[in-house]
Amino acid sequence: MGFFIGGFEIIFMLVFFLVIVTMIVTIGRNLKQWNKNNHAPRLVVDAQVVAKRARVGRSGSGTHTASHSYTDYYVTFQVETGDRLELWVNGSDYGMLVEGDRGRLTFQGTRYLGFERR
Repeated sequence: MGFFIGGFEIIFMLVFFLVIVTMIVTIGRNLKQWNKNNHAPRLVVDAQVVAKRARVGRSGSGTHTASHSYTDYYVTFQVETGDRLELWVNGSDYGMLVEGDRGRLTFQGTRYLGFERR
């Protein structure tokens, strides 16, 4: 019986440290991307909206615990060179953009800043 309790404690500590390391790595990646975006030049290019997608997720788990759903919105733009760039946009911008729209895309790194339709 004593071995089982010790084994449980070891497994619990391993899972605990794995969760902590995962959180630290995720925060580090997000800070690195944020910093990279801040140091990237702000670009304004002619572009066309070629695709839109939404990803719905849910935080929380189980049937007896509180959870809430969220939606991430992405728009794919094609620039004059033929390159495509998928950017996260907020819900109101997502609703205003239509596939086929042409205009001026403003972005900084992977950060969407705006789209002015022509």
